[in-house]
Amino acid sequence: MALLQGPVYEAYRTELLKRYKHLLRSLGKNIPKEKIKLVRDAFDMAARAHEGTVRKSGEPYIFHPLAVAEAAVSELGLGATSVVCALLHDVVEDTDITLEDIEHRFGKDVANIIDGLTKISTVFENVDKDHSIQAENFKKMLLTLGDDLRVILIKLCDRLHNMRTLGSVSENTKLKIASETLFIYAPLAHRLGLNAVKTEMEDLSLKFTNPTLYREISDKLADTKNVRQRYVKEFIDPLKNELELSGLNIVEIKGRPKSIYSIVKKMEKQQIPFEEVYDAFAIRVIVDSPLFLEKADCWRVYSIISDMYRSHTNRLRDWLSHPKSNGYSALHTTVLGPKGRWVEVQIRSKRMDDIAERGLAAHWRYKSGGKSVSTPQDMAFDNWLDAVKETLSNSDLSALDLVSEFRTSLLGEEIYIFTPRGDVKALPAGSTALDFAFAIHTELGKRTLGAKVNNKLVSIQSSLKNGDIVEILTTSKNRVTRDWLDVAKTARAKSKIREALKAERTKKAAQGRLILERLFRKHQLQFTDSNIKKLMHHFKYQVGAEFFHSVAEGQIRLNRELLLKIVLKKTVEPNDQAETLPTKANSTATNKRKKSDQIIIGDDYEMPYALSKCCHPVPGDPIFGFITVGEGVKIHRTTCPNATRLMSQYGYRIIPAQWRGDGYQKAFDTAIAVRGIDDVGIVSRITDIISKDMEVNMKSINISSNEDGTFGGKIEVMIYDLLHLEQLIAKIKATHKYIEVMRED
Repeated sequence: MALLQGPVYEAYRTELLKRYKHLLRSLGKNIPKEKIKLVRDAFDMAARAHEGTVRKSGEPYIFHPLAVAEAAVSELGLGATSVVCALLHDVVEDTDITLEDIEHRFGKDVANIIDGLTKISTVFENVDKDHSIQAENFKKMLLTLGDDLRVILIKLCDRLHNMRTLGSVSENTKLKIASETLFIYAPLAHRLGLNAVKTEMEDLSLKFTNPTLYREISDKLADTKNVRQRYVKEFIDPLKNELELSGLNIVEIKGRPKSIYSIVKKMEKQQIPFEEVYDAFAIRVIVDSPLFLEKADCWRVYSIISDMYRSHTNRLRDWLSHPKSNGYSALHTTVLGPKGRWVEVQIRSKRMDDIAERGLAAHWRYKSGGKSVSTPQDMAFDNWLDAVKETLSNSDLSALDLVSEFRTSLLGEEIYIFTPRGDVKALPAGSTALDFAFAIHTELGKRTLGAKVNNKLVSIQSSLKNGDIVEILTTSKNRVTRDWLDVAKTARAKSKIREALKAERTKKAAQGRLILERLFRKHQLQFTDSNIKKLMHHFKYQVGAEFFHSVAEGQIRLNRELLLKIVLKKTVEPNDQAETLPTKANSTATNKRKKSDQIIIGDDYEMPYALSKCCHPVPGDPIFGFITVGEGVKIHRTTCPNATRLMSQYGYRIIPAQWRGDGYQKAFDTAIAVRGIDDVGIVSRITDIISKDMEVNMKSINISSNEDGTFGGKIEVMIYDLLHLEQLIAKIKATHKYIEVMRED
C-alpha cells in the first residue's frame, strides 16, 4: 500500500504521537530514563515496520500494538518491558524484522517474549489429521505458561483489543473469534485473576454470538439503571455512617451491576426472566488495611453489616482463609436489604481488590514488593501454576486432550475438601476420591484402595462435594491401572497416573527383554538385534519396547520349535551355523567357563565355592562368602537367616562375593510358599503358570487344603535369576484376588 501523504499523513502523525504520549503518561513518572528510551525505540521500530499497512477497520495498523501496550499498562499494571513487547508483538510475523534484530536491539528477555507471542500466532504447517488446527494453536499458547507468563498476559491484551474492534470483520470471522474467546481466553483470564478482562471478553463474545439477547439485556439494564442506583444509595447511606463510626479506613463503598453475560447465564441456569434476577448488582466494600490486619478488618466490616441487615446463613463465602487458586481473596455475604430484597456484599482490602481486578500482574507486584510474609493468595496461585506446568509437561497428550484437560481441570470451578486433620485441598468441581489422594501425595494416590467420606466408605470414583472430610484408604503396593484415567478428573492425577503407567510399562519392557535373552541362551541362540527384528516382524510389532512388554505380559509365548523356526528360517547358511548354534565342544567350553566364573569371590575367580542350602541364593541376590572348615566357601544371601550370626561371630571368615553381570544358562534351585483362599482349580492354575506360561521346571510341589477354607504349601522351582523369580511370583499372585506368594528361605 502506498505511504500516506499530505494532510492525511499529518493527521495520522498527530494521532499517532497523541496515542504514544498517552501511553507514556500511563507508564507513570517514576520509570527510569533507560526504560523510557527502550519504549521509544520499540515505538519507532514498530511504527516504521507497520507504516503503510491498515487493519480491516481501515485504521493504521500501528494503532493496534499501541492499544495492546496501553491495555497492558492501564488494565493489567504491567511495566516497561511488557510495553516494549506489546509494541513489537506482530513485527516478526508480519514484517521483515527478525528475532535476531530484536535481541540485538532490546536484549534476550524481550526476544524470548516476542518469540513466544509469534509461536502462538503461527499455525503448525503439518497438523495430524486427528488434531484440530485450532487446538494446536491453543496448545502453543498454553505451553508458554511454562516459560514467561508475560507472553500470556500480552496475548490476552491483544485478544481484548481484537474483540473491541471486531465489528469490522466478516460475520464468520466474528463468530470464530468470539467463540474462541469464550472457549478459552475468558476462562484463562479468570484463572489468572484478571476479572475486568474476563468480564469484558464474555460480554463482547455474547454481543457477537447472540446480538439479539445481548441488546435485550443491555436495554433492560439501562432502563432499570435509575431504580437500581436509588436502591443502592438507600442500602449504602446508613452503612457508610456505621462504618465511619467504627474507625475503619474505608476506601470505597459502591454498587456494581453484574455483567450481561453472568446475568444471561443465571437466567439460563435458573430458567427465570430478567425481572426475577434480583441480584443483578452487588455492593462492594473496600477497606485500606495493613497486611497483618486485612482479615480482621474484613471480618469487622462483616460484623457491622450483619448487625444492620439480616444475613443469609447459607450464603457466606470465606475466601479470606482459603483464597481461590487464582489468588482471589474476599469475604462474600448475602443480606436482606430494604424492601425485602437479598443483596450480595463483597468485602475486600485494597490489596485484595487490586489482585481481584488485575490478577497475576498485581499478585507479582505485591509478591516482589519486599514483604516477608507469604500470603494465602501467593500460595494458592503458586500451587495452581505448578499444576499448570505439570499438566503442560505431559508430552503424551494430543492438542485436543491438552486443551480439554486444561479447561476441565484448571479453568473450572473449585471445591474445598478437608483431611481428617483439618488440612484443606482445593480441587475442581466434580473431582473424585482418587483425585484427592493424588492431591495429597503421589505415592498415596498410587496405593489408593478406597476412601471414607464423612466417615462413610466409598469407592475411588465417588465424586466429592464442597466441605467433605475425606480419609484415603491404601494398600501396601502400587495399584495404578489404565482404568484410573477414566476415574480421575484433575490434570495432576491424570498426569501422575500416566507417569506411573509409563514407568511400569518401561519396567515390563526391560523384564520382557531379559526373559527373551534368557530364552535365547537356553536354546543356544545369539541374542542380536537382527534376531529380535525377525521376531518383531513375525509378531507384527514396529516398536521394540511394545514387543518386549508383550513378552513380559505373556501375550507372546515362545517355545523352542517356534523360536528356532522364526530365527533360523531361510536366514542361516550352513557355514553360519557354528556362529548361531555353538558346537557341542564350544558349548561345553562355554558352560565350563560360565560355571567357574558365575560368582566372583574376592580377587580370585577360581576359588571353589558352593551355594548355601539355608537361603538358596540366585543371581541378583546380594551375597557374601563364608570360609568353612573343609568345605571351601559357602555363598549366602545377605538376608540369609544365618547372616547376622555368621557376620557377628565369624567376621574374620567373611569375604566379598558378587555375581557376574552377563547372565547364566544354569537354573538355580529355590522355593516359594503359597497360601490363600481355597478355590476350585487353584492348584492347577498355579502349576500351569509355572510349567506352561513361564516354562519353569518344578522340583517338587507340596500344597494342601485346610479345614478353614484356605490352602497352603511349598513349591521348589528352578529359576535363572532374581528377576525371573519375581516375575514368577507376580504371575501366580495374579491368578486370584486372595493369594499370597513369597520366597521361602
